[in-house]
Amino acid sequence: MKIYVGNLSFDITEDEIAAEFGAYGKIESVVMPSDKLNGRPKGFAFVEMSSKSEAEVAITALNGIILKDRTLVVNESRPRADNRGGGSYGNKRSSGYGSGGYGGNRGGHSSGGRRRRY
Repeated sequence: MKIYVGNLSFDITEDEIAAEFGAYGKIESVVMPSDKLNGRPKGFAFVEMSSKSEAEVAITALNGIILKDRTLVVNESRPRADNRGGGSYGNKRSSGYGSGGYGGNRGGHSSGGRRRRY
């Protein structure tokens, strides 16, 4: 069973998390996601335990404890909703041409100003 552990101190290690949860059962894995740009931890982790009953005991025991001056939030991990989209904001449809600052006026003229007549 996978457990979400939130509000972690940024200087905590995976080994320290494993030690806390290891008191309640067998740990399969500990994953602490980090920021892709600067490599710092994001402040949460996922702990996978071998049995559901051990995980439930760990959740009950560790939720709300203070670890490294931070109050932990511990609960069952929920599946991630894939809401990352495809690169457009708010699923607005855009053709890509003529919808921005340089699009509409073709023929090499800037919009605004005087146009020359032939």
